[in-house]
Amino acid sequence: MAEYIGAVDHGTTSTRFMIFDHGGQIVSVDQKEHEQIFPRPGWVEHNPAEIWQNTRSVIRGALEKGGISGADIAAIGITNQRETTVVWDRHTGRAWHNAVVWQCTRTHDICRELTREKGQNRFRDRTGLPVATYFSGPKLRWILDHVPEARKAAEQGDALFGTMETFLIWWLTGGPDGGAHVTDVTNASRTLMMDLTAMQWDEEILDILGIPPGCSPASCPPATRISGA
Repeated sequence: MAEYIGAVDHGTTSTRFMIFDHGGQIVSVDQKEHEQIFPRPGWVEHNPAEIWQNTRSVIRGALEKGGISGADIAAIGITNQRETTVVWDRHTGRAWHNAVVWQCTRTHDICRELTREKGQNRFRDRTGLPVATYFSGPKLRWILDHVPEARKAAEQGDALFGTMETFLIWWLTGGPDGGAHVTDVTNASRTLMMDLTAMQWDEEILDILGIPPGCSPASCPPATRISGA
């Protein structure tokens, strides 16, 4: 019988894996920092491939430190930096661009365009959020606008979008071989694209942002058991 619970804690500067016993006590931890990439002043990126490799590394490291087998882990939960955005190829797992981090301000012009006529609260009644560079929707729009291959793949159904927990869940549940493309509503609520009343992606906002609907993950309640995990 599996005796432990694992937690992936993916933050802005590092990823760690923690293993807990049935009493909630920490059994072992491993942690690894990832590179902060600054292409221009105000722009911040992360390398998704590095983050996935680090995630695998810290899981192995924590298991080894605790003398624990993977078979002893009953479940793994994920906590993550929220709005950081990545788009990747569903067939290979290769990201079309570095992840655009929540701090990044490159979407200033997109946000200015969105607020020109209806103001910063244009989507607040549905999303609970103002239009701002902080949130994922404008970041996704920026990637699709600046990486033609990503736009083409998204329109053909070959590109997947997610915040970082979506990317890691996809890989942890099989990646190109049937990985689950999901998010939870707490992460989705930080994208500027979710209708909080309907608890689903807002089709009008997706259309305004120019986001093909097929690239967005399914949303589910927190702590949902993901098939294949």
